[in-house]
Amino acid sequence: MDVSLTLWVLTILGLSALIAVDFFIGRKPHDVSIKEAGIWTVVWIVLAALFGVGLLIFGGGQPAGEFFAGFITEKSLSVDNLFVFVLIMAKFAVPTQYQQRVLLIGVLIALVLRAVFIAAGAAIIASFSWVFYIFGAFLIYTAWKLIQEARADEEDEEYEENRLLKAAEKRFGVADRYHGTKLWIQQNGKRVMTPMLVVMLAIGTTDVLFALDSIPAIFGLTEDPYIVFTANAFALMGLRQLYFLIGGLLKKLVHLSYGLSVILGFIGVKLVLHALHESGLHVPEISIPVSLGVICTVLIVTTITSLMASKKQAEAEAKAAETAEAAEAAGETSKNSVGS
Repeated sequence: MDVSLTLWVLTILGLSALIAVDFFIGRKPHDVSIKEAGIWTVVWIVLAALFGVGLLIFGGGQPAGEFFAGFITEKSLSVDNLFVFVLIMAKFAVPTQYQQRVLLIGVLIALVLRAVFIAAGAAIIASFSWVFYIFGAFLIYTAWKLIQEARADEEDEEYEENRLLKAAEKRFGVADRYHGTKLWIQQNGKRVMTPMLVVMLAIGTTDVLFALDSIPAIFGLTEDPYIVFTANAFALMGLRQLYFLIGGLLKKLVHLSYGLSVILGFIGVKLVLHALHESGLHVPEISIPVSLGVICTVLIVTTITSLMASKKQAEAEAKAAETAEAAEAAGETSKNSVGS
């Protein structure tokens, strides 16, 4: 897809305007309700769908298919980010009324950093086609690692600050409490960061780790930097509302890691096949419609099986609790009989 500089500028301005509207509507710190989060989640999905339809009308079926496949993939991978966001919010004890501001700025930092990754990835791909072998192998390895982590089922997982964040805290110092939405304050005659700024940086920089697999994954679906960037932008910008909407459901998505590992492994194989094809070997390539179908099917199956497993576990726990209460009651009755 041939994208002019004018279209790039207009797209960035349009996305900036949407972000500004989102910011000013929610600029007053408050607890985000399920209704508010649901409305805005639908708004961002509708905007992404309209953008995809625009690509279909003006660019054709191929760019539109690549965008929707990329958007769905990035959206599903971004849900995995939410698990870490929950850990970060708990680690820094972020008051609920400030969480939406933290997520908005943190996601903006993540979007800027991803734009750098996308630009670098596009430049590498344009110069070295063999990089698809590396991307494919990395995604297959990541898929295997996700399965191992899911099987380990580490319930005591905690967030650990990265080196960049620790260096910033050591260099500038951190206040001992939150000061509203302020990012810097004067403390003992020294300008120090507030916990609000620290947690924003934590969310923004932590997303870089997720970009290491999500960026190669979407390049496996399209080599167009414009589609890669816009798919990432729409997926990330709705992440804040998704956090509040499905925060309580995250623990129920017990099979999400398995689903994501299947998607990453599938795209990794697609990349390797594409690299072999580019090298002159006559191997079958996986089309965008097939990719979109596989991704959607895996996500639907994963969600259904997760909810079924969670429901079964909840029933088992409730039954175990009832059995324990009955045993305890029987023990009390027996003790009273002996005493009388």
